[in-house]
Amino acid sequence: MTLSMPDPTQLSDEQIRAAVRDRYAASATAVIADLDSGGGCCPSPIDCDAITRDLYPDGDTDVPGGALAASLGCGNPTALAELRPGQVVLDLGSGGGIDVLLSARRVGPTGTAYGLDMTPEMLELARRNQAEAGVENAEFLQGTIEQIPLPDSSVDVIISNCVINLAADKDLVLREAFRVLRPGGHLAVSDMVLRKPLPDIAMRAMTLWTGCISGALLDTDYAARLSAAGFVEVGIEVTRALGADDLRGMAMSIPADLVPEGVEVESVIAEMDGAITSAFVRATRP
Repeated sequence: MTLSMPDPTQLSDEQIRAAVRDRYAASATAVIADLDSGGGCCPSPIDCDAITRDLYPDGDTDVPGGALAASLGCGNPTALAELRPGQVVLDLGSGGGIDVLLSARRVGPTGTAYGLDMTPEMLELARRNQAEAGVENAEFLQGTIEQIPLPDSSVDVIISNCVINLAADKDLVLREAFRVLRPGGHLAVSDMVLRKPLPDIAMRAMTLWTGCISGALLDTDYAARLSAAGFVEVGIEVTRALGADDLRGMAMSIPADLVPEGVEVESVIAEMDGAITSAFVRATRP
């Protein structure tokens, strides 16, 4: 669909991580500037409304505006994770903090909700939102999801919202998640998942990687990697599929100069029709 340079298939893990960090730093900076000016902005570089719309019921939108504005997720893991009072929850790639704040409410004052993010700008926004919400049982940590700064067996539930697909080394992420979970702990994440391989042109587009598309795993591959990391009771439930009209809307927001000469956008859309889904992914540490 687009061949923005550089090509993620030719980059190191750290270069991919830097590209993702830059993209989300820009999003956080845009939201912070918008909040300070009192306006309304859309921080996403491509139109992701097909992925991000209508994820939170009205009862879950009673959070600071900056938390909702910076939510670039593909699901509502806090509503599906069956959180209980007193639990310790970790959100991988917590962004503006909406899922951490919602989790903190669910686990109550005897529980703790951690948010982990590698982007200083997102952490600044999340802490601002936490202060505005008056939530005391949450803590935001700086670090990568490939190297979680928490001890072994210290977390009851891991959530994440459209972030694992952004990681270059997903096996390492899943092993780290397994490490910090307590025996019997659960992984309950929303993520982008593929039902069939994407065309090569989409896999080589950095705009689509940082837009949570081309870094996504096939559903069977995702399940296999979770099992290889040691998880059991693995389940993947599709919550939303992107059709041709959704993809067409996303393609229209991509600058024309990022589309390689000779590429037939409609033919690429036809190949991708039905391939891309958001899903709820469950797994348990035995």
